[in-house]
Amino acid sequence: MISFLLSMALLVAGYMVYGSLAAKVFKVNPKRKTPALLNADGVDYISMPWWKLFLIQFLNIAGVGPIFGAVMGVMYGPSAFLWIVFGTIFGGAVHDFFAGMLSIRQHGSSLTEIVGAQLGNGVKIVFTIFIIFLHILVGAVFIQSPSNLLHDIISVVPMWAWVALIFIYYLLATLLPIDKIIGRFYPIFGAMLLFMALGTLIMMLYHSIVSPDVRMPEVWDGLKSMHPKNLPVFPMMFISIACGAISGFHAAQSPLVARCMENEKYAVRIFYGAMILEGMVALIWAFAAATFFPNGIEGLLAYAGTGKDASAIVSTISVSWLGKVGGFIAVLGVIAAAVTSGDTIMRSARIIIADFAHIPQKKIKNRIFVALPIFAASAFILFCIDFDVLWRYFAWCNQTLSIFTLWTCTVYLCKAKKNYIMTIIPAMFMTAVCTTYILYAPEGFGVNYNISVVIGVLFAFFGLCLFAQWARFYKKHHNLI
Repeated sequence: MISFLLSMALLVAGYMVYGSLAAKVFKVNPKRKTPALLNADGVDYISMPWWKLFLIQFLNIAGVGPIFGAVMGVMYGPSAFLWIVFGTIFGGAVHDFFAGMLSIRQHGSSLTEIVGAQLGNGVKIVFTIFIIFLHILVGAVFIQSPSNLLHDIISVVPMWAWVALIFIYYLLATLLPIDKIIGRFYPIFGAMLLFMALGTLIMMLYHSIVSPDVRMPEVWDGLKSMHPKNLPVFPMMFISIACGAISGFHAAQSPLVARCMENEKYAVRIFYGAMILEGMVALIWAFAAATFFPNGIEGLLAYAGTGKDASAIVSTISVSWLGKVGGFIAVLGVIAAAVTSGDTIMRSARIIIADFAHIPQKKIKNRIFVALPIFAASAFILFCIDFDVLWRYFAWCNQTLSIFTLWTCTVYLCKAKKNYIMTIIPAMFMTAVCTTYILYAPEGFGVNYNISVVIGVLFAFFGLCLFAQWARFYKKHHNLI
């Protein structure tokens, strides 16, 4: 229990200290007018109160990642707890905050426009293709996962009906003004998700105190990989636990909120704070999965070995600890987490394509024109690709996206003569992680592990050298040295 309580305390301290430092580095300006005030259009640029934007941002980025990803990640052992805490503070929250602030400072621009402004038009074109592909993958993931859960709860309703219902909801959330669907329903979805997390937290602590045979794992139990397939912690765990530590698609979601923020002074609590809360949810589920089963993580591995996936593990824990009614609400919270990421990822894809093609979005016909191909592509992937394969490629693409975002933020900070240490360190780390993964993983190239690690690390330092060369060139030609 000491590790859990200390981890939660570190996340709170990280928000208070490192979040404040991030605001000072970026030089947040409460007197500066935001895109919500300058570009109000009644569709995507609408002023909304900070607490509602916090809920939207939190639910945008949460998805099933900090739940399912944490459950799968803790199968590697207690090292998962360290990655969730330090990855959230120094990686994910920094990533989300700077991406959100860059969007605000560039008139609410989508991530592709931000990358293009900092890294050039050539990179922008390649990145746009990549990110649209990622959005379509995410859309398919967050259609199938809630559909499966809903079908498990109410099996009399056929699977295709749940898929169709979620498709219709996503389409409405993508096309209608942001305050009509997302702004109204997210407080309800947020209550479900928070009930799930808090209920699980309370029961976990209760059982660990009153039940002599229940023990919460500690970090000092050992950091060696416990994965049943002997997969190494680096880089595999860092890909499995994405949304609970750092996730690239968060940066694609942030412009939705950046276009609605009334004042920059709310940026830390919304962008940095939402990621901290997501880290807490991931931490709760990582410890819950490692505590619930007899013999801790070994019991979890034995249960998973019977063919139970993360969804089944979450359902089992929820019903056992919270009862049938509480477990039902908890599973609804998982569904809400998936749905509230799926709807905004589709909306984000519409905005990215519209910005790239310079298609105004005030008229509904223009929104329909952009959105329909996105939904058609997601439907094709959903019905033609196995979900397990889909999830693995989504996870890698997602983390690769964080590399683009972090290097983009680093370039911006360098141009603005601001300290870029906060972004360049996680940029290099995630470059090494993603490069090593795609070389080593079975779904990648299957290269020898040691060789993959060496190439991954070298690739990260190669990125550093390219940046250093560019920085010297930029400063020389702009009279900064």
